Amino acid sequence: MTTLHEIPVTTIDGAATSLSHYQGKVLLIVNVASKCGLTKQYEALQSLYEQRKDAGLEVLGFPANDFKEQEPGSDEEIKTFCSTTYEVTFPLFSKVSVVGEDKHPLFAALTAAKPNATGEGPMREKLKGYGIEANPVPEVQWNFEKFLVSREGEVIERFAPDVTPDDARLVNAIEAALARSA
Repeated sequence: MTTLHEIPVTTIDGAATSLSHYQGKVLLIVNVASKCGLTKQYEALQSLYEQRKDAGLEVLGFPANDFKEQEPGSDEEIKTFCSTTYEVTFPLFSKVSVVGEDKHPLFAALTAAKPNATGEGPMREKLKGYGIEANPVPEVQWNFEKFLVSREGEVIERFAPDVTPDDARLVNAIEAALARSA
């Protein structure tokens, strides 16, 4: 069986790689977008990364254009936007699809491992208020859904898009994962 660490991914600069580079680290994998109402979460994700990277946390951003075309740019445009607007230094990857028939294998594995998200509900109601039908469980609901992965590559928790990076539920889960030795 393929582990999360073995799934092929591509960096934002176009280099083929896998998550094996991050083995032994706690991962927060996030599908991101530059033109979303939640885009300001980049700032808090960067802060979280800076505060906890020395303890073993890696924030990994995967741009996706699956929701109302809120990530229309090229990888280069996305990288420039993230670095100049939010001073992002955490790793970014090439744009992927996180839902549907062309869903990237990483997100297929993540959603299969954790079909339900902590904080599920309020975002669905917000989307409904905009006349948008949220994807059914276990699909990714919207931009900025977060998956917490242990040092061993196990999906520990999944957080709804509107659970912010400074939300106590997310921070406490990260702290607990970091406290477990590799």
